Amino acid sequence: MNSGAAAHKLQEAPVRYREMVENHLIDLAVRGDQGAFTEIYQRYCPRLIRFVSKQTHDVETAEDLVQEVFFRVFKHLANFDQTRKFTTWIYTIASNLVKNNARNRKRRPVVLMEDMHSPYGDDNRPIEFEDPRSNVQRIVERKELRRFIESAISRLPPHHREVFFLREMAEFSYEEISLITEAEIGTVKSRLNRARSEFAEELQHLYGGSDIE
Repeated sequence: MNSGAAAHKLQEAPVRYREMVENHLIDLAVRGDQGAFTEIYQRYCPRLIRFVSKQTHDVETAEDLVQEVFFRVFKHLANFDQTRKFTTWIYTIASNLVKNNARNRKRRPVVLMEDMHSPYGDDNRPIEFEDPRSNVQRIVERKELRRFIESAISRLPPHHREVFFLREMAEFSYEEISLITEAEIGTVKSRLNRARSEFAEELQHLYGGSDIE
């Protein structure tokens, strides 16, 4: 395996890797198995792009940062402590790169919205914005609601938006978010509570002032 493997999109991993547990894949990747590393890439790349794009508001920047994430994973995988959770480790790398990028580059005001989970409710079912069986008016209304939700999220302060995504959409535990953000659990909970409140207020302000019923 060469270092370029982590710098751009990889070919699809052979089928036999798809059923492997994560620790087995990591063991193989550390020993130089290209297919194992490719499977790791394919499992995490889409999720990381969604996470990073929510922070940068720019999908191209997100894609570049995620490639850098995998370059660093490739570079340091042999030193990864497998008593830790790999998901937490890779999201920590991504979070740190986002913060570094924010210090050095002005973010473009583009909000990307993909599958989002409701911040309230126990079933965490994705919000459905369009139903092909709905009439035209309903489709227009749901697209408008989607725009309001995107706008509400974009208005959250960066550190609130980060914990909001990690908890409500990526479904990390408080402990995992604490490790990723390098903040105390109490701080994480405080930021999340504030983010939820801000999100609800922004959504009410945007949605409540519209003529959508």
